[in-house]
Amino acid sequence: MPELPEVETMRRGIAGIKGGAIADIERLPCPRKPIVIAPRIDVLARRVIGKRVEAVERVGKRVVLRLESDDRLIFEPRMTGLLLVGDPPDPLYLRLRIEFTGAANRELWFWDRRGLGHVRLLSAKQFASQLGPDKLGPDALVVSATELRERLRASRRAIKVALLDQRAVAGIGNLYAAEILHVARVHPTKSCHRLRKLDWQAIVDATRAVLNEAIRYEGSTLGDGTYRNALSQDGSYQNQHRVYAKAGDSCQSCRAGVIERIVQAQRSTFFCRVCQPRR
Repeated sequence: MPELPEVETMRRGIAGIKGGAIADIERLPCPRKPIVIAPRIDVLARRVIGKRVEAVERVGKRVVLRLESDDRLIFEPRMTGLLLVGDPPDPLYLRLRIEFTGAANRELWFWDRRGLGHVRLLSAKQFASQLGPDKLGPDALVVSATELRERLRASRRAIKVALLDQRAVAGIGNLYAAEILHVARVHPTKSCHRLRKLDWQAIVDATRAVLNEAIRYEGSTLGDGTYRNALSQDGSYQNQHRVYAKAGDSCQSCRAGVIERIVQAQRSTFFCRVCQPRR
């Protein structure tokens, strides 16, 4: 589930490791499906132990530790992964432990209930090749309306589906795409090529507003309780959701419509046809 707000919250929560050196890294035994760690842990350890963390960054839905060697240690939480400096929700699902010296946070844990997460070490060249601008679109917090329009205006895909394409814009997932389009008052099934310039501006304005608000609330912890911040505490943005998972409820924005649910690209979409008319 982690999308940009949750991953940015994780990044901020573990920022205390910046300036510290990696003293140890170990893959922890777990009876569940193993996560992807590449290269294998012994090779990875030889390359990172003793190296200082120069920066704690985010690329789309990934947290990136930039090391003094210019290698990048990349954590991709995917659906159920967490980066923690606090106690884990359930120790059974701990996957990786990193120990630091000279840092405010002495340990970092990667936790993953379902084993879908990835941890990869990339050289600077590999990082540019695999996660550079040729592979990922501009970050959702900084993309301009002109840039987003240029990337998507010829597409005949529905705008909700297009916003999930990380090559077009990085960081937006299913939950926040629905919230963004509601705030922008754009119907989720409207084709990109039919959107006006005013619509693109409204989408970008809503993207920044929704994502920044969600970051302030430290992300959304849904009913399964999986997502936690770096201190293993619930986020609270779920209490601010306008449409997501609210099918059948009265729309609190217009007080006239009812939230509906449809399926797009095998994902649930929620919207209000009064706030988001299909013009």
